[in-house]
Amino acid sequence: MDDISPAKIDAVRAGLLAWWHANRRDLPWRHTRDPYRIMVSEIMLQQTQVDRVITYYHRWFEVFPGVQDLAVAPTAEVIRLWAGLGYNRRAVNMQRTAQAVVERGGEYPATIQELLKLPGIGPYTAGAIACFAFEQDVPFIDTNMRRVLHRLFIGVDVPTPVATDKQITALAAEVLPPDNGWNWNQGLIEFGALQCTARKPLCIVCPLQSECNAYPEIQTAIAGNTKVARSPKQVPFEQTNRYFRGRIVDALRLHEAGGIPLSDLGPLLRPGFGESDVPWLLEIIQGLERDGLAAIAEEEASYDVSQTRVRLP
Repeated sequence: MDDISPAKIDAVRAGLLAWWHANRRDLPWRHTRDPYRIMVSEIMLQQTQVDRVITYYHRWFEVFPGVQDLAVAPTAEVIRLWAGLGYNRRAVNMQRTAQAVVERGGEYPATIQELLKLPGIGPYTAGAIACFAFEQDVPFIDTNMRRVLHRLFIGVDVPTPVATDKQITALAAEVLPPDNGWNWNQGLIEFGALQCTARKPLCIVCPLQSECNAYPEIQTAIAGNTKVARSPKQVPFEQTNRYFRGRIVDALRLHEAGGIPLSDLGPLLRPGFGESDVPWLLEIIQGLERDGLAAIAEEEASYDVSQTRVRLP
């Protein structure tokens, strides 16, 4: 990447921060510096739309108001409350994080390096907690931040980005304004979500248009970036194990601690389910068990594997 002039960095900082203060949404997690609440919001927001998360966010703290409450809760209850957010492993991993925090006295570490030592915390979440809870000036990137930085300082990012994540993270550190990391990182996320979107960036009314290395080519690049047609050999999502994993967890949420036999669970997932399908179903459930999303309780009095019961952990 070419060196970036201080004048450009100053112009981008001023323009983006002005846009942020004028256009920021009033979201509940922006009114707290509680690292537990920041963690919950950031994990919920992964691959889930903001408007959808807000309801779940409020409901979550009615049941688990503090990190201690989440740490000691039955995992089955955690999974049940997560219903509707998808990617159920996020809930289990978040509880593991809470348990690790409680083990260290109930206080979250404040640095990225220490946060990364907690189970279930990756580079982005660690950066978000350090910045949004402890107001540290730290660089980190998510999808929105990556896109905005790439377009402003490097250029067109479709069909594929020119810069690597390592380069974008270094760029994020270079342009981070001193003593204003909270607003800057929130602003980057918001700008990518509302203004500089992936498919329909509002370039015509963008306050950073004159500073953007991707303008105006980005519009032509997006228009020409047609999706590759699905290969006839590619399995539809509704036939993948990932799809059935979600269906199984949804079914288990409706049953009490005793669970449900494979023979009853199978027909809920696949019409015409028969004895020959039991090994397929058992394999998926064993994967869920390894991920902490299900538990297998074999009936000692029965030699019929189809009567093996599965439940939430």
